[in-house]
Amino acid sequence: MTETAAPDYHQMWAELGLDLPTHDALLQAVGSMYGDAYLTQANRPKGTDYLDFVLSEVHGLRIKELADFRKSGGKVFGTFCLYVPEEIIRAAGGWNVGLCAGAEFAYDQVEQIMPRNTCALIKSATGFKLAKVCPYFESSDLVIGETTCDGKKKAYELLGKMHNVWVMELPQMKRPEDLAMWKAEIRNLVKKAEETTGTTITAESLRAAITEVNDKRRALRRIAATCTADPAPISGKDRLLATQVAFYDDVPRFTQMMNALADELEQRVANGQGVAPKGAKRILVTGTPMALPNWKLHDIIEKSGAVVVAEEMCTGSRYYTKLVAEDGESVDAMLDDIAEKYLDINCACFTPNQGRIDDVIQMAKDYHADGVIDISLQFCGLYEMESHNVEQAVRDAGFPVLKITTDYSMEDVGQLSTRIEAFLEML
Repeated sequence: MTETAAPDYHQMWAELGLDLPTHDALLQAVGSMYGDAYLTQANRPKGTDYLDFVLSEVHGLRIKELADFRKSGGKVFGTFCLYVPEEIIRAAGGWNVGLCAGAEFAYDQVEQIMPRNTCALIKSATGFKLAKVCPYFESSDLVIGETTCDGKKKAYELLGKMHNVWVMELPQMKRPEDLAMWKAEIRNLVKKAEETTGTTITAESLRAAITEVNDKRRALRRIAATCTADPAPISGKDRLLATQVAFYDDVPRFTQMMNALADELEQRVANGQGVAPKGAKRILVTGTPMALPNWKLHDIIEKSGAVVVAEEMCTGSRYYTKLVAEDGESVDAMLDDIAEKYLDINCACFTPNQGRIDDVIQMAKDYHADGVIDISLQFCGLYEMESHNVEQAVRDAGFPVLKITTDYSMEDVGQLSTRIEAFLEML
């Protein structure tokens, strides 16, 4: 077989205004991290080859697809959070992509405009923008923010001085009056999306977009469902990666490839084939979302001999478990369905948030977890504050809990490994 040289994307990156030497260093570091975390795994499903390919081209081929789409007149919307409905953007003819975060970058620059004790997610996203190393940011015609926390909503004011940013107001309670306000905000997003793309959303386009995004979620649900089996047919790392990629990849292509992976996993379950020995300790992870390329916690847990069987987080079950109703007959009815689905996501920004605690306990039962690990990013007041109630309720339900606070650095890997290994031994 003759090997072909990898495409050189430097001209494309330069046209986007990236800092090329710094960006090259970033790609090298992420590639090394990925190889150590993912390519060292034994007995991986064949379908994960697609995830490897996507990561190898995450700043290459996918960015070229976005560039070609924009050259043809298409508009790209960058988002940080799953509260921004993909269905509306797609119905208006746009594409949406997740933005860079999940690693420490340019914190020295960030701390010139933000407090040092800002949460890692906000600092990371801002650092990627300031350092000019996120091609998704630079490919976005509009960045849509959301008021999920005080830190984010103030960060969007700062980012708005560097990029075209528009912010959605997310209610912090789930009363009828909050839902009414959210329905109005969803319609504001429709106006903004139509204004940006120049395309009017129709009942036909919205219905198609709802089905298309639901199909993506259904594929991820199939993958997750296989992990109720013992042994689990796929690692938590690979399942986390699939959800992370769902925020970036082409929707129909991703859905097709994830359904193929689900077919393989279902066959592996039937054959009793797993990525860890039968009886390996089964862990449910809950807490703050893990933005690409944050795989640290899953990597430590699984290299310690356990397997992460489920995630109750935005880069997990909250993303794909609930679907938008598909029986709406008018645009207004479908927009109401979208509003109701998205407000039903149990983020720590809501008060009260008993739904999240109920989800954690039910998932621990459904996935036959031996223990729960609750993770908070350092200086994330929402999840740090909520962790006490989560821990108490999960213990009362009979599941051991380990509470971890960390950031994106690798400095605490040794300490975390020791704590997690001790937790697994206790199990």
